[in-house]
Formats: sequence, structure tokens, C-alpha cells
Amino acid sequence: MHIPDGFLDAKTAISAGGLAAGGVAISLHRVRRHLPRRKVPLLGLAAAFVFAAQMLNFPVAGGTSGHMVGGVLTAVLLGPSAAVIVLASVLIVQCIVFADGGLTALGANIFNMGIIGGVGGYAIYRVVSRVASGARGLVMGAVFAAWCSTVIAAISCAGQLALSGTVPWSLAFPAMVNVHMLIGIGEGLITALVLVAILRARPELLERSAALGSTSASVPVLVFGLLISFGLALFVAPFACSWPDGLDRVAKTLGFDHHALQSPLVPSPIADYQLPGIHSTIMATSLAGAIGVIVVFVLAFVLARVLVPKPTFDPD
Repeated sequence: MHIPDGFLDAKTAISAGGLAAGGVAISLHRVRRHLPRRKVPLLGLAAAFVFAAQMLNFPVAGGTSGHMVGGVLTAVLLGPSAAVIVLASVLIVQCIVFADGGLTALGANIFNMGIIGGVGGYAIYRVVSRVASGARGLVMGAVFAAWCSTVIAAISCAGQLALSGTVPWSLAFPAMVNVHMLIGIGEGLITALVLVAILRARPELLERSAALGSTSASVPVLVFGLLISFGLALFVAPFACSWPDGLDRVAKTLGFDHHALQSPLVPSPIADYQLPGIHSTIMATSLAGAIGVIVVFVLAFVLARVLVPKPTFDPD
């Protein structure tokens, strides 16, 4: 769902960018006030995992693929404000370093996936998880919210395309919703698998548990989390489905794919997740993914470390 340069007109891109900037500013303020400093490494770890997971396109139907967004999963683990920061960090790196998503559409992508998908999906999760209590309710709420987050983000994207005059709303809405309803199933399943694994291994890491008492990010958690992220980027991402994703397929089907600029406005050092100078496509993708994992982890970790003040007294 990464909107490229050329799909949005100036007024829509600027408006979405303004909304995204406001949402990120609020999230930065809330993270500074409410995120325990001992959980700062988890924010970097979440960014690394989301980046790696977004490289893993899975087949959906009719020659279309999808990938995880990760907004609801991150919000369940760390809270909605942290989810916005994580998604913004990932999307910024993807745009600037890998030419994935347009620079002029960066604000729209952060708004759709980080704010609409992450915060909106988290609101749905809180409602549903209260209906069914316990671990089952938590997972059920997260699965349904993850599916909803994919669909509502797609609706927001369809609205931006319509406002830009790229494609009529009557065509964009059903096309985007239909394909992302299928992609949302994958989002929900991946979210469920990760949450079930965490509930069995380290249930105290969940955001709901954190409300009852802060928990620190232990070294083993960070090590294993980063190893998983590197493993996905190095050994799985090169074999991800190469079919066009939901937005690309809709653009081709409805005939507005020619609006996309053929080259990024700002040259990216690792465009299309292919590290230059490597002859093997598989190796070039693997190394590009590993570099991305490191960059997003450092960016999110440093940002949170700078924002979250050091406590004057820590009972632990």
C-alpha cells in the first residue's frame, strides 16, 4: 500500500502530510511522557521486525500479493503512539533508502498505515478485546483489528486517490477494499501467530500487561528478536512473492499506473531492495534487507532514547 510519487496531487499530498506530521508530533509527545525508558529497546526491535515482515509479500489471489503492515501488532505490544513512531521510522527508511513509496506521498503513507491503520486499528482492538476477556480475547481482538486496520487504511488511500483526480471514488473504493479484505486476512493471521508466541514465551511484554507494571527489555529478548528479524530479511525475503501488491494491482487494473514516476525524486542508495554491486539477486536482496533491519532499529531506538527522559529514580 506504499503510494508512489505521481499518484497524488499537490493539495492531497500536502494535506495528508500535514495530518501525518500532526499525528507523529502527538505520538512523540505521548511516547516521551508515557513510554518507560526500559522499554525503549523494544521500540527499536519492533521497528526492525516490522521492516523485515513488510519485505515478505505473500500471494493473495489473481496475481496479487500483500504484505504485513504491523500497526496493530506494534500497538498491542507498545501502545498506539509507539506504533505510529515505529511505522513512521520504517516508512521513512523505506522511502529514502529503498525507494519504496514516494517522497511526496510519504505523509500519506504514514497517515494511512501508521495513524489510520495503527491508531484506528488499536481502537477497534480495545473494544473487541473487552468483549472477550483473557488471552483468547486479546488475540481475537488483535486479529479482527489487524484485518480492519488493513481495510480502513485502504479506504483512506482510495479517498486520497479520488481527491487527487487519479481515479474516481466509485472505482477506487470497491477495488481497494476488495483486494485488501483478502490481504487483511494475512495481516490477521501473522498478528495472531506473533501474539500467541509472545503469550507463551514472554506475556509480560504485551502493552496490556505493561499497564500493570513496567517490564524491562532483557538482553535475550533483544538478541532473539533481532535474530528473527535478520533471519526473515536474509533467508526469507529473497523468496517473497514477486506479484504486484494490492495498490499496484488496482492501479494496473483501473489504468492509472502510468501516473507513477519512473524514477524517484531523490536517488536511493539501495533502490528496489537490491544492494548495488552484487551480481546475485538473492544475495543483493538479503544484504539489503539486513542493512534495512539495522537502519530502522537504530533510527527508532535512538529517536526513542532521545525522547524518553532518564528517570531520576528507578526502583529496579
